Order: sequence, then structure tokens, then C-alpha cells
Amino acid sequence: MCGRYELSSHPAAIALAFGLDYPPDIRPRYNIAPMQQVPIVRVGADGRRQLVQVRWGLVPRFAKDPSIGARMINARGETLASRSAFRNAFARHRCLVPVNGFYEWHATPAGKQPLHIGMPDGRPFGLAGLYERWLSSGGDVLDTCAIVTTAATGSIAGMHDRMPVIVPDAEYARWLDPADADVADLVQGWTDPLRIYPVSARVNAVRNDDAALVEPMTLTAANDEAVTREPVPPRADASEKDLTREPVQEKLF
Repeated sequence: MCGRYELSSHPAAIALAFGLDYPPDIRPRYNIAPMQQVPIVRVGADGRRQLVQVRWGLVPRFAKDPSIGARMINARGETLASRSAFRNAFARHRCLVPVNGFYEWHATPAGKQPLHIGMPDGRPFGLAGLYERWLSSGGDVLDTCAIVTTAATGSIAGMHDRMPVIVPDAEYARWLDPADADVADLVQGWTDPLRIYPVSARVNAVRNDDAALVEPMTLTAANDEAVTREPVPPRADASEKDLTREPVQEKLF
């Protein structure tokens, strides 16, 4: 599953990564949670990519109560074409959810350890998403989204049986194109290397939303973990301050 993530790249880097016409007006967020407003990238009526804000937790068009969205933050990739809640969105309303990384929790003798999972170079990337527009009987409009998940692969399989679907850069256009129905092959686990490292348990509380949440932390012997250390490279769009940061220690899974 995917229940928490972060997006902290500079807006210009996000625009470049996702083919937007101009940098979006968004701020870094380090602890994005369900039922919050989140940015997605989709194709607009003019055929150009746009970044818009929607609520995380998909509400199907036929829903009588929008609170159902709290139970639909993820959409199982195996049933996208058959489940009524997601079938229309999978056919016509696919989107990308920009992230720099997502969080997963790894069981240790000392308790569940949160881990940050992202690209080795720290670049932003797109998770497969679906979006819908719900209209209330009174005419209120609610735009929502869900993140597509699939069976976990590689190192993530040791932490959880599910993972978000990561769309390769070269396939963004195909996933976003509502005229292309043949995209089932993109709903699969990620096989390229990912950088995984432990972060502070402060990420457990949604109220915490600061850059310290994505700083790698050192696991102690109390965690009963065999730890291999490597310096963590700066993000591809790191600021000068980031580039001069002291090397930190990382857990490799």
C-alpha cells in the first residue's frame, strides 16, 4: 500500500520532470497523508499537462457519501478494469502523483521503523494515480485521487506485500493519455534500484511536516540490525546548503 509520501523538489525541477509548461505554485511537503489536498499531473482539455490539487482518497461518481474516500486512498492494480469504483477512472482519468519518496514501516525488535523509499539520485518521480470528480446533490464539486498499488517486488517485499506503482519516465505520456487503453503492462512492481533508509519516527505523526523528516538516521544496536553504511548523495535539484551537508549513514536493504 501507500499511505504517506513526500514531495520536496523545487517547483522548477517538478515542472521539468513532468513536462509542465511552468513551475507549479506549491511548497515542499514532507509528510503528505490521506484526505489532504495533494498535487497530481494530468492532461487537460487542451491536451497539455497540468498540475492540479485534489483530495487524496478517491470518491467514485456514483458514491452517495464522499466519506468513502477515506477507504479508497489506494487502488489495487489487479482489479482496476473490473472494480466499479475504479473502472471509469482507469479508462479515462489516469494521472501521475509526483513524489520524491514514499514511506514504509519495517518491523524490528524495537518496534516499527519508518523508512524513506526513493530514487538513488533523489529525483522526483511519478506514481500511477487515478482521479475522479464527484458532484453532490446540491451541486458541490469534489475532485479526488487514489494511488495505484501492486504486489511488492525486490527489497520492498521484505517489508510489505504491496507497493505503489512507479511509472517510468519514458511511459508518462502513455499512462496519461486517455485515448490509450492499453496500459495494463505499466501496472507492475518496480525492478530498478531504489534508495531505502531509516528516518525519524516523528513521521508517524501527521502534524509533523518539516525537512528533518527525510534526513537519514542511524539505527542503533538496539534495533538488532546489520547496517551497511554509505554516504547519501544530494538530491538532483539540491540547494547549495544541501550540497555541503555532512555525509550521513544509510541502511541498505
